[in-house]
Amino acid sequence: MKIESYRDLDTWKLGLEIAEDCYRLIRTFPKEELFGMTFQIRKASSSVPANIAEEYGRESTRDYIRFLQIAQGSLKENETHLILSKRVELGKPQHIDPIIEKCDRLGRMLHNQIRSLQQKLGR
Repeated sequence: MKIESYRDLDTWKLGLEIAEDCYRLIRTFPKEELFGMTFQIRKASSSVPANIAEEYGRESTRDYIRFLQIAQGSLKENETHLILSKRVELGKPQHIDPIIEKCDRLGRMLHNQIRSLQQKLGR
């Protein structure tokens, strides 16, 4: 399949799916978490596909790598919030664990994409 838009990228699709899952999950969190963990997960999860999309429009491979690295950092931040949410029992493990598994998969995809682009640059 030809990539014509960032919407065709598997990393963007999975990142958006993770963000959707996170938004659904945090609806179940206690209301007192609205400006705490809920806010943090919303911000980190939406940042991942946003950075993948933003970098796609860049014409520089170096910029592309940088935005993928930012997306990867946001992904790890989101994973940490999800793990903590599970540990302090804000959400049920059966709802959180599948999201963490998707985060792991996306992390590997981003890592491989970054390495491939770095090799392209001759690093």
